[in-house]
Amino acid sequence: MELKHLRAFVALAEELHFGRAAQRLCIVQPALSMQIKALEEELEVRLLERDRHKVALTETGRLFLPEARATLHQAMRAEQTARLSSRGEIGTLRIAFVSSVLPKLLPTLIRSMHARYPLITLELKDMSTPEQIAALHDNKLDFGLMRLPVHGAGLETRVVLEEPFVLALPDDHPLAAKSLIHPAELRGHPAFVLARRYAPGFHDDMLVALKRHGADLEIAQELGEFATMLALVSAGLGIGVIPAEAATALPPKVVARPLDLPDHRACIGLGFTRLDSAAKRSLAAVMEENVGDVWRK
Repeated sequence: MELKHLRAFVALAEELHFGRAAQRLCIVQPALSMQIKALEEELEVRLLERDRHKVALTETGRLFLPEARATLHQAMRAEQTARLSSRGEIGTLRIAFVSSVLPKLLPTLIRSMHARYPLITLELKDMSTPEQIAALHDNKLDFGLMRLPVHGAGLETRVVLEEPFVLALPDDHPLAAKSLIHPAELRGHPAFVLARRYAPGFHDDMLVALKRHGADLEIAQELGEFATMLALVSAGLGIGVIPAEAATALPPKVVARPLDLPDHRACIGLGFTRLDSAAKRSLAAVMEENVGDVWRK
């Protein structure tokens, strides 16, 4: 059954006139007659009664008409889907993220993608950096917004966010009176840090940078979430070394002060195995536009 035969039948069923139907289809009347005849012969039914004066649907034709319309509509949708997919304008992308992208970067990406590619669905998952790396290699994710660096991960990464470090403090802590805190001033103050197993490269580079600037950090506890860390700081149990974006929503009795690490930033990267679909390339392009000069390998 050819789609052109279905189009011919629907046009004739709606016009009930060979001349008007042929004009609508931009074909001559004999071609229209041949297409209707071919369809009826293939189905081995009579769809239309016609004579020199009128055209009318048979009972079979009346039942067949909505099915023919539905088939043509589905064919049109299939064609549109294929074209949109080839242009990277439709599909589903699975994206994991870490907490630093929640205040600004992730909402900006979602808004930009929805505005430009409303038919691309984003499936979002909160995952640690090692979990993201494993999921990317297992083809369970398309992209990961992860903490850098990721040494030996076998992934492509692009920097999308750079953050200075801040110190989260109880509001009555002696260091809270300072406008800028030097790493050496952390000596003797129990500190919470992100656990190494959640972001090994981030953890190691941060401690190296602190040590280089004179901090002999006394780690009170390594934690998996900055929100948990801030809750403990709020309870007066220690101080927290965190990226600036994690300090955008502080709990009561907690303040954040800049940490003097001028040559070190916490970096978030967009990680992926390959840009092997048009939809993936579309998201990468939108991300690059949103982050501007930060985008780099």
